[in-house]
Amino acid sequence: MSPGHAADAVVPADLNLLRTFLAVHRSGSFTAAARLVGLSQPTVTSQIRALERQTGRELFERQPRGVTPTPAADELAARIADPLDALAAVTGAGTGPPSAAEPVHLGGPAELLCTLVLPALAPLIAEGVRLRVTPGLTEPLLDELRAGRHDLVIATDRPRGRALTAVPLGDEEFVLVAAPVWADRLAGRLAVEGPSALHGVPLVAYAEDLPIVRRYWRHVFGRRLTCRPALTVPDLRGVIAAVTAGAGFAVVPRYLGASGLASGALVLLDEPVDPPINTAYLVQRPGVVGPAVALVRERLLASAREW
Repeated sequence: MSPGHAADAVVPADLNLLRTFLAVHRSGSFTAAARLVGLSQPTVTSQIRALERQTGRELFERQPRGVTPTPAADELAARIADPLDALAAVTGAGTGPPSAAEPVHLGGPAELLCTLVLPALAPLIAEGVRLRVTPGLTEPLLDELRAGRHDLVIATDRPRGRALTAVPLGDEEFVLVAAPVWADRLAGRLAVEGPSALHGVPLVAYAEDLPIVRRYWRHVFGRRLTCRPALTVPDLRGVIAAVTAGAGFAVVPRYLGASGLASGALVLLDEPVDPPINTAYLVQRPGVVGPAVALVRERLLASAREW
């Protein structure tokens, strides 16, 4: 056998070591991998050392926070990932009904979860799927996903890097709204004066730094936002409630304001030809993680077409 094929010939027979290796490679941490495979961290460390002895290669460089795979680890992961994932899918299919499986852990924006996601998933719960939902901001949720605390995360930004699998879930359109009392006072002025017509109207916002409102101003009006919020509440449902009660104006996702707009409790102050849109992504924890997760994923992708 030629020296060039020596590395290909060294294929450890112990599937447990390979599964642990793949969990470390995907999560970037012995601690996170331990949670993924249900082992203690010392056991994960011992298994990786055993695998390094079998392959004769260093597989991970230890860092202050986590580990970095070596080229040898990347090569090994590329060779074994598909077969191990396929094996996990086959063995997972015989674990019984969804109710007997581990709960599916799902994270995402609180407003989207409560307004659209949970109603879409309700039939699965009735069929026996167990679900654990965590609201939060995208970046912390993605960090927790990498660490194995979630199976799926709905993210408002596409995750960086190749460690996570992300597919577009749907677009949310942002709209400028107020209660009829303010809309009547502003009638026709926005078209003539532009956004300066709103200077005397209180701004209700999600956060002090006004990320959604600033984006609307840049995209629609082509200028920098200069006003400060009169009220901030870190839940867009609270923003809608305050604006509906006459507190002022806001920029919100259309799906959250849809019922108010339909009933007349809210009024569109502006209808741009090209409204700002943000894409939400469904992000999955690396590897095959069971039939219940697949059911939740497919139901979300199918339901999102009607959102």
